[in-house]
Amino acid sequence: SLPILKVLDIGECLTVPDEFSVKEKETGMWWKQLIAGGMAGAVSRTGTAPLDRLKVFMQVHSSKSNHINVMKGLKGMIAEGKLRSLWRGNGINVLKIGPESAIKFMAYEQVSSQISGIKNLERCNSMLDNVALHMKKDKAISTRLKVLKTRLTLRKTSQYSSIADCAQKILKNEGVRAFYKGYLPNILGIVPYAGIDLAVYETLKNSWLQNHGKDTRDPGVLVLLLCGTVSSTCGQLASYPLALVRTRMQAQASIDGAPQQSMSGLFKHIISREGFLGLYRGIAPNFMKVIPAVSISYVVYENMKIVLGAT
Repeated sequence: SLPILKVLDIGECLTVPDEFSVKEKETGMWWKQLIAGGMAGAVSRTGTAPLDRLKVFMQVHSSKSNHINVMKGLKGMIAEGKLRSLWRGNGINVLKIGPESAIKFMAYEQVSSQISGIKNLERCNSMLDNVALHMKKDKAISTRLKVLKTRLTLRKTSQYSSIADCAQKILKNEGVRAFYKGYLPNILGIVPYAGIDLAVYETLKNSWLQNHGKDTRDPGVLVLLLCGTVSSTCGQLASYPLALVRTRMQAQASIDGAPQQSMSGLFKHIISREGFLGLYRGIAPNFMKVIPAVSISYVVYENMKIVLGAT
C-alpha cells in the first residue's frame, strides 16, 4: 500500500509535501508551485471582492422578511460606506486565501502526478484521503483568519480601524474561543468542495485535450474558464450550506440580539424558519463570482507556472 504522505512544516501556515524528487527540490519546483497557487488566489479574490462581500452580507442578513436581493444588497452597502466599502475585508481575505490556495494547488499537483501511474482505485482513494487530512490541518489555521474576515467584511464604517484592532476587540470582548467559531462546518466543507472542484476541473480539461488537443497541451484560456466554472459550481452546490452556517456562527456575536447557536442548532433554526432553500441565502452573488473568481484563479495559476518554469 502507498505510504502516508509526509509533510515538512514551514512556519505556521505552509506545509510542503515531502514527495518531490531531488531534481525538483534543487530547481525550486515546490516554491514555484506555492507562489503560482498563492498568486492565483490573491488575484481572483481581489477582483471579485465586492461580490464576496455581498455574499457574506446576504448569508447573515437576508431572510424571508427583508427580501434582500443582489441589487438591494449592493445599494445598501454603497449607501452605508460608499463604493470603497465593497472591498471591506479584502486585505485579510488575501492573507487567508494566499497560503490556502498555494497549498491546495501544490497538493493537487503532487497527487495528480502520483496517481497518473496508479490503476488500483482503492490505492488512489487512500492517497486522496491522506491529502484531505493535511488540508483539514491547514483549515484549522485559516479558521482564525476567516473569523476576522467575516467581521471585517460585515463591519460598519469606523467600527474597526485595522485588522489588529478587530482582533484585539474580539479577544477582549469574546475571548480566544471566538477565533474558532465555525471550525467544524469549515472542516467538513473542505472535502466536498476541494475534492469535487479539482476532480471535475482536471477531468474536463483532460477530456478536452484527448479529443481536441492532439497537437498541443495548452487548452487555451476559454477552455480553462469553462472547466473552472463547471468544477467550482459543482463543488459549491455540495458545500454551500456548511459555508453559510460557518459564516453565521462567526458573525453571531457581532449582531445585536442574535442567539449564540451551535452548528446543528443553526441548521435546525434556518430550516424551521426558512425551509431548505434558506441554506442557500447569498448563493446568487456566489455564483455570479464563479466565472471571474475561480476561472481567473486557474488561468493565473497555469500562466504563473509557465512564467516560473514550473510546468
